[in-house]
Parts: sequence; C-alpha cells; structure tokens
Amino acid sequence: MIIKATEEMTNEVKRIWKECFPDEDPRYHEFYFKTLYKPENCYVNLVKGRIVSVVVRNPHALMFNGRALQASMIVGAATLPEYRNQGYMHELMDVVIDACEHSELLTILQTKNPELYRAFNFREIYRRTEYVLERKDVKRITNFGCAYEPSPIDLLKVYSAFIKRFNGFYARDLEYFINYKKEIAATGGKIVAYYNGKDQIMGYAVMAPAGNELMVDEIVYLDAMTLVKLCNAALQEKKIVRLHVSEAEDLSKVFPEAARKSYGSTYVRLNDSHLFGRLFNCHVSSAEDAFAISVKPLNLNEFA
Repeated sequence: MIIKATEEMTNEVKRIWKECFPDEDPRYHEFYFKTLYKPENCYVNLVKGRIVSVVVRNPHALMFNGRALQASMIVGAATLPEYRNQGYMHELMDVVIDACEHSELLTILQTKNPELYRAFNFREIYRRTEYVLERKDVKRITNFGCAYEPSPIDLLKVYSAFIKRFNGFYARDLEYFINYKKEIAATGGKIVAYYNGKDQIMGYAVMAPAGNELMVDEIVYLDAMTLVKLCNAALQEKKIVRLHVSEAEDLSKVFPEAARKSYGSTYVRLNDSHLFGRLFNCHVSSAEDAFAISVKPLNLNEFA
C-alpha cells in the first residue's frame, strides 16, 4: 500500500535512510530530518504495515528563461535490502510520477545510477566539471579579504549577482541561506567568503573535509581574483581540493594544469510538453528539447 508518510513514521524513514545510504554523513541525516524534512513530501510503500520503500519529493521553483516554473526534486529513493528487486520502488515511483504530472512541469533528480530512471523518462540535462587542484595549480596570493562568518544576507546578495549569468537554477531567498549556513556547520564544513577593499562581498566557497582532501561543491565568484582567492583559502585547509562547477564554467585558463573531468549531474522529466511549448512558444517533446531552448548556460547546483 502506498501512502504519504505521517509524522509518526519519521523515525522509521530516517532509519531506512541510514541503512540504505551508509556512506552519507550521519550529521547530515540529523540536520535534514530536524530542519528540512516534511512528512507530507514523503511517499512510502507499506508491506504488512512495514515501510519497505521510501521517496521524498521536495517542491522547488525553478527559474528558466525568465519564468518561475513549478518543479520538485526527487531525493532519498530507497528500498530495504531484503525487499529489493521485487517491484516495490517501481510501484512507488509510478505513484510519485503521477502526482508530479498533475502539479508541475518538471521533476528533477540527481543520481549516480541514471539507468534506473530512464524507464520514468528522466533524461540528463546538466553536467558538472570536477577540477582537482593542488598547490602547483593555483597562483599563490594572500588571504587578505577572506572571511569565515559571512552573513546570510551577504551570501544572498552575491549569489543573486552570480546566478544572473545562468539559467535553470532554483530560486533562493534569505531563509535558504540561513538554513544553508546551519547545514554546512552541522556537517563539519565552512563557508569562506571574499570581500574587496570596499567591504563588498565578491564570492564564497562551501568547503567540506573529505579525508585527506577538501570538497568545494559550490563556489560563487564575481571575478577571477575572487576565484583564485577562495581556492587559495581552500588549499590552506588541505593539499588536494576537488572543486565542482557547472560544465559551462571553463576554468582551464585559470587552472591550465589542473586535472579535470566532466560528469552527468542532474536528470529531468518533462511532465507536460504541450504546456511547456505554450509557455515558451516552441515545440518540444522531451526534456532535452525543453532545455535546449535555454538562453543561458545551466546551473543546477541543488541536492535536496
């Protein structure tokens, strides 16, 4: 039986996530269920009263070609090991996709196993590039101007200026950055910002330790100086920095010797091609067609 989760099911959903995603930071699980999780966004498949599969559908507004489109992101799709390969997740996804088709234009997910979702018409529309930075790859400059406690309003200001270069991004507000700072702190990371001589924020980087390396999964910068400043700050934390940016951001001129690779990041299902065509005065039949009309490069750096 497939139903929406109740408040009383929260601990069970949390336990399933911990069992099915053992490599995820348990501190993130704690933060997510304390701050972001809403039972009404969670669908569960019950077998003899036991939750065996779970999917969370988080609503978001997606900015595309000047319009705010109703969308959601699928996260936390999980089935208990002893119930896998029996069709329970497929049943659950059928119900979730039906709900999406009746309420939004686009449904989004990020996965390392996209072939599992091709049957539901999810297609790759956004790629990222990982740069592996070492000391030799980044011009050494001082950290003057770097700050480790930027305010949420400053983060919002510089993000809003940076994201104007792109398309297909989630609309963020002040509350987002208040929670974002809490999330990063809760998982042992930090946000480093750079301010120019006029005390104007010019960018920030989200840094998270990963063993002997440092992950920078989001970096926002208004000029090359800011980019280099933030990468210098990252290399003071660890000898190897893995910097992730949109594929459209070609940093090879700034870091010409750095190793890099491109990878699929975000997959989208177009739920109503006719409505999309009417909104943008075009003819489309797939998610690939829809995002091909983008007037700017894409930047879909969201995970929940």
